[in-house]
Amino acid sequence: MSRLQRLFRIFWVFCRYRLDIFLPLAELPPVLKVFFILAPWHLFPQPKLDRGDRLRIALEELGPVFVKFGQILSTRRDLLPDDMADSLKTLQDKVPPFPSDSAREIIERALGAPVTELFAEFSADPMASASVAQVHAATLKNGQKVVVKVLRPGIEKTIRQDLSLMYLMAGLLEKYWAEGKRLHPLEVVADYDATIHDELDLQREAANASQLRRNFDNSPLIYIPFIDWEFTRKQVLVMERIHGVPIADVATLNAAGVNMKVLAEKGVEIFFTQVFRDSFFHADMHPGNIFVDISNPADPQYIAIDFGIVGTLSPDDQSYLARNLLAFFRRDYRQVAQLHIQSGWVPPETRVNEFEAAIRTVCEPIFERPLKEISFGHFLLRLFQTARRFNMEVQPQLVLLQKTLLNVEGLGRQLYPDLDLWSTAQPYLEQWMRKRIGPSGFLKTLQTHFPAWLEQSPEMPQLIHDALLQLRGAGSTEQQNRNTLALLKEQQLRSERRWRRGFVVALLAAAAVAASHPPSQQWLSGLPVWSWILFIAAGALLLRGSR
Repeated sequence: MSRLQRLFRIFWVFCRYRLDIFLPLAELPPVLKVFFILAPWHLFPQPKLDRGDRLRIALEELGPVFVKFGQILSTRRDLLPDDMADSLKTLQDKVPPFPSDSAREIIERALGAPVTELFAEFSADPMASASVAQVHAATLKNGQKVVVKVLRPGIEKTIRQDLSLMYLMAGLLEKYWAEGKRLHPLEVVADYDATIHDELDLQREAANASQLRRNFDNSPLIYIPFIDWEFTRKQVLVMERIHGVPIADVATLNAAGVNMKVLAEKGVEIFFTQVFRDSFFHADMHPGNIFVDISNPADPQYIAIDFGIVGTLSPDDQSYLARNLLAFFRRDYRQVAQLHIQSGWVPPETRVNEFEAAIRTVCEPIFERPLKEISFGHFLLRLFQTARRFNMEVQPQLVLLQKTLLNVEGLGRQLYPDLDLWSTAQPYLEQWMRKRIGPSGFLKTLQTHFPAWLEQSPEMPQLIHDALLQLRGAGSTEQQNRNTLALLKEQQLRSERRWRRGFVVALLAAAAVAASHPPSQQWLSGLPVWSWILFIAAGALLLRGSR
């Protein structure tokens, strides 16, 4: 199917289910309003379905990209009426399945053996069916209960077509819309492109699951099932079968006596732990992927599945986000404004006072209020309006994080509407910042980078010599060469001073540790090797620097 045919298909589905009822005609300019009133979809009869079912079925027919959109909407009851949210909720794990014969064929082709030889039992009827894959119950020959996840046949082609249309629309927006360049629609689509293609590789998903399982090994917060790598390929994934209550089944959770406050607070802690401790977070935390272990109702544990979409953050992004969030929590809007300017998210000529006042206007109404009285959807819309006023650029690398935060908020709203997100998150962020910039964080950074510093230090004189030879061969003037040489010498001196200061601090820190323990030969022999290296190297550099 060509791009034009796919575009026609989307338009046909739009008309067939009369999705024009969702268009905000009253808010459109007169010319567009007349165009939409005369549009051809009025020739189609109104379907005898509720509006939520019409939207759900249309998204299902349009394929995985649109189903993903519906999954996100299903958690946003503050933005959608209950009837529509209830209808879209079925997109999380009840998308119409594909034939089990196709699933068997894919499994046998990927694993190179008949299903009857691979498994002691295999259920032809899928346990769940989602936009990209479906899941079958099975039992291994050793008696282990597992689930077998199989990619939908032909899914790659459909996604390529949808992404092609998204790139086309993003290009038009960036070229002809006044806000296009600031919002970087092409970069956002490219980021989603990488994400959705990662989700099509089940071996990558299995690797993500293994990493998350290590990160939360023996954690009371969340359980990650183990992966059976012997039976896992790009199109097939075999994973431990888990047993829990779907997190969307609030009635069952309440009937079991689950402490909903603890459960909601654990959800917030899981999110911030993944983002700031691990810089590796489950980025598809909609209710269809989350279950609850209710064996201990007073201290319930999350169970996660479906690890096709994960996000990571660089250390700079982590630090920037933590400082911004803490400033938000403390209502230090001036620091928020200054951080935005320093990071380059808003133009450097932005007036701090005006930006600070605009942020205060958006944020003040949401503090000290329970989650049930706050709409992050509306809050983000207000922030978007503020961004337009100050030409703030969208950061594509944070799109997944924003999506995950909305999912977490949607879960929290369903579980415990009185949750105070701010008081739950603030202590965790403050503790993380203390660890990052405190003595323990400094020593950890020093221990991590020290071998690389030692390895690179002998090469510095040769690098400076090579740079000077290149400058001389480039035809620079004698004065330019002298200036460059002076600059290089100054940088080298600064580098040596920074090294000496760093090692002095390391030496003092190690001495402080030593002073806190009684001196004994046994204790000295028990010091790690790297601490002795720090002592010797620091002393040598100090002697060298004193000459």
